[in-house]
Amino acid sequence: MKILPVFSRAALLTGRFQTRSGLYEGLLIPSSRGGLPLSEITIAEVLQAHGYSTAMVGKWHLGYGANGVYLPTHQGFQTFLGVPYTHSEGPCHNLTCFPPDIMCTGPCYVDHVPLPLFLNERIIQQPVDFTQLEPMYDAFADCFIADAVENSTPFFLYFASQHTHYPQFASAEYTGKSLRGPYGDALMELDGSVGKLIETLQKFKVEDNTLVFFTSDNGPQTTLEFDGGSSGLLKCGKGTTYEGGMREPAIAYWPGHIAPGVTHELVSTLDLLPTIVTLTGASKPNVTLDGYDISNVLLKGGQSERKSMFFYPVNPEETQGVFAVRYGKYKAHFFTQGSVFSETTTDEDCCATATLTPHDPPLLFDLESDPAENYNLLAMGIPPDLQQILESIKQEKDNFDKEMTFGESQTAKGTDLRLEPCCNPTCTPKPLCCWCS
Repeated sequence: MKILPVFSRAALLTGRFQTRSGLYEGLLIPSSRGGLPLSEITIAEVLQAHGYSTAMVGKWHLGYGANGVYLPTHQGFQTFLGVPYTHSEGPCHNLTCFPPDIMCTGPCYVDHVPLPLFLNERIIQQPVDFTQLEPMYDAFADCFIADAVENSTPFFLYFASQHTHYPQFASAEYTGKSLRGPYGDALMELDGSVGKLIETLQKFKVEDNTLVFFTSDNGPQTTLEFDGGSSGLLKCGKGTTYEGGMREPAIAYWPGHIAPGVTHELVSTLDLLPTIVTLTGASKPNVTLDGYDISNVLLKGGQSERKSMFFYPVNPEETQGVFAVRYGKYKAHFFTQGSVFSETTTDEDCCATATLTPHDPPLLFDLESDPAENYNLLAMGIPPDLQQILESIKQEKDNFDKEMTFGESQTAKGTDLRLEPCCNPTCTPKPLCCWCS
């Protein structure tokens, strides 16, 4: 299964493009005033209203705000263990990332508070102990499932591991165990966490009654200084709207319901909420959804209702609209731009020096025969057999751009250093004094 992201965890949780939620123009940081609006309805809220126990473990990155107003516990999750943002958004160079004494490396934020670990709305550790973080996540997930089973309650667990974002880290169980170095150790620990989740489902005999969906939020960061990954034959990586930045692995696992195999149907993280609504019988939110029910793909090996997909850049603008459109097997790029996160490559289109470039006519690729986006079908003009395809794609883009309503930008609300989470909020001087075991 190929799955396409939209540069936002908000889209996965709400079934709506992040532009509707106002999550655009950069990232939320520890001092951000904004976050995922509380008016948005998440999968957790849908399922909690349907009698489910809900929990989130790992990286939130949808805002913290004044007094933690944007934490998961205000967005439908009854329990939460994790970090409210990316683990590079705090000083890390004096911390151990691999036991016993390998220090963290990478461009971590030095002017923010130490990275906090939250249990619900309370900081239980600041800074985070990276050598114990994933084992704590695993134990939390195991206990949550155990409690739900003991109480005969259906459950929804959103496990968003910090892996494999930089700085790379791992516990003693995985340190030095991979031939791929620090990145490989981190990836191996992530794989181990997935295995432990499956073992927990088997232990409590609910494996056949639980849908497990594994995916990512964007393509790999290929920059070597961050111990990055590889997009293989796909073009570029994170931060771009090429396939290397947008196409992700996806695994759906549900013994007795999903037959083993591979599908090439087009689906998106946007499709998770409407699919979960169908599978559980929960009430569908009364809002505009951008996702489709893919239960027919999962359970029957059928076709996806999704025939097109729209790709925004990291910083969308209403005047430009989407950068690229996927339409069946074709993909058209109306704008292209490189990214600092795709620097380590011989392809000049991927690097930050590849500035914003409009294309009229667009670049057009046949992704079935050319997933690497090497051969622009319109390089020598518009062949007659592609004229109608091109017109249809342009119409799809025009219709989508006209219909899209951008919500108030949450990042444009600015920052306030006083909002940064601190385990000792009255201490001075900040951020150095925010240090608790």
